[in-house]
Amino acid sequence: MLDQAEGYTTADGRKIGPVVMEMKNITLRFGGVEAIKDISFDIRQGEIRAIIGPNGAGKSSMLNVISGFYVPQDGQVFYQGALRPPMKPFQVARQGIARTFQNIALFEGMTVLDNVMTGRLTHMETGLFWQSMWKGKAEAEETANREVAERIIDFLEIQAIRKTPVARLPYGLKKRVELARALAAEPSLLLLDEPMAGMNVEEKEDMSRFILDVNDEFGTTIALIEHDMGVVMDLSDRVVVMDYGKKIGDGTPDEVRGNQAVIDAYLGVAHD
Repeated sequence: MLDQAEGYTTADGRKIGPVVMEMKNITLRFGGVEAIKDISFDIRQGEIRAIIGPNGAGKSSMLNVISGFYVPQDGQVFYQGALRPPMKPFQVARQGIARTFQNIALFEGMTVLDNVMTGRLTHMETGLFWQSMWKGKAEAEETANREVAERIIDFLEIQAIRKTPVARLPYGLKKRVELARALAAEPSLLLLDEPMAGMNVEEKEDMSRFILDVNDEFGTTIALIEHDMGVVMDLSDRVVVMDYGKKIGDGTPDEVRGNQAVIDAYLGVAHD
């Protein structure tokens, strides 16, 4: 059962904690177009929270608000109990929020390892002086960051391609490398923008397994956008549904499946 203050217990016995992010009455406009219209929902510690809806519903715009790329004209964003002022994406990343992208955004000419290492940038503190000396603090920091990157590579089972330039990889592996880069930042909140897009059935099964493992083994809170309803219903603890910028449903997968407004607008399931 859902406890507004403390969280809830899932059907499989997982403990979901209190709210870590809350979107209150978010409205986002581009000129005269409202991409998001007065939407409120929360994300709780340790859960997998899905955002779904038809094309043009405003899902990616909402993810961009969460990640700090867009600043809404109206509404408030609370993170870890505090009102979040307008921030640059790199400042949001330093708060422990990392993301992947709908269109893969990797450095094609760099190796898998080097791409994953870029996810450690928010953890690099030595300045230009120590970097130029390449001894002491800089060397120790590089070693520590490389160890984290290697652990992530092992976790996602991409050891065999760690020295391969990303440009040579098939699409499904590129998506896994992008996940690795996001995980290298050691986020407390991970945002996944259509992680299964363009994948075949086997690749989707692998990615679904890794998402569940990340949530289970690292305790990472995950918010994802995904069009594959089978994936959404299997992975998610709670689902918020958007349509034309509005919220039309919010609840467990079973509650969303039975919501008539969601059926009419999105799922398209025949009813009596």
